[in-house]
Amino acid sequence: VQLVESGGGLVQPGGSLRLSCATSGFTFSNYEMSWYRQAPGKGREWCTTISNDGGMTRYRDSVKGRFTISRDNVKNTVSLQVNSLKPEDTAVYYCYLNIRGVVYWGQGTQVTVSL
Repeated sequence: VQLVESGGGLVQPGGSLRLSCATSGFTFSNYEMSWYRQAPGKGREWCTTISNDGGMTRYRDSVKGRFTISRDNVKNTVSLQVNSLKPEDTAVYYCYLNIRGVVYWGQGTQVTVSL
């Protein structure tokens, strides 16, 4: 199993980014996928999850209306559109997969929101 994130960067408050997670080594369309983040000096926190077929999504309250998770079951990718970014969104963003209790993480992509 491989999860490889990309798309992070430095953006001003109010800006947007599109994060992507390319996956391989498992049957992507069978599993829900999630994004987590870890801010400096804090623990890793769940942000959002999408069902295996993309029909259901869930978001933590602080990102609802600003973040949108999506997936492409042909390209085996999951994406996170992050809009209206705030300084408190600064974090390393991770792709997350749980296969029957075995957890996989990507290496993460840094998002920095600053003037």
